[in-house]
Amino acid sequence: MKPSDARPADSGARDTVLLVDDEKPLLEIFATSLGVDFDVTTAESAREAEFILYKKTFKVIVSDHLMPGGNGMNLLVRAREEFPHMQRVFVTGYMKPELLMRSVNEAALFRYLLKPVSMIDLNKVVYDAARAHDASVMAG
Repeated sequence: MKPSDARPADSGARDTVLLVDDEKPLLEIFATSLGVDFDVTTAESAREAEFILYKKTFKVIVSDHLMPGGNGMNLLVRAREEFPHMQRVFVTGYMKPELLMRSVNEAALFRYLLKPVSMIDLNKVVYDAARAHDASVMAG
């Protein structure tokens, strides 16, 4: 089942996703892929993402790891504290076991993706994360 198949036909509202990556071409590819099924907002830095998080509500944040002006892991840890229902997805090309354990524990990640990321995997993980957000909100 594709994410678009699961959305009610009469529902105009689309799940909101914030994508954060300093590599503009990659950010555009991710946004184009996810934009078919999701309401996507992009940020090119952790600082820009934090500003956006206070302007709009998101179900899912997908953040790159290494970026100028702040790393994605610190962003996701702060996002967990401020927006506990928002699901966090970490994207990195530099996953060491100790970083993985720290990121899973500190940011309470929904999932992590290793670069290069397949668009099929990205779409499925974001779709599943949006459903987990909904379940988290319903549970209280």
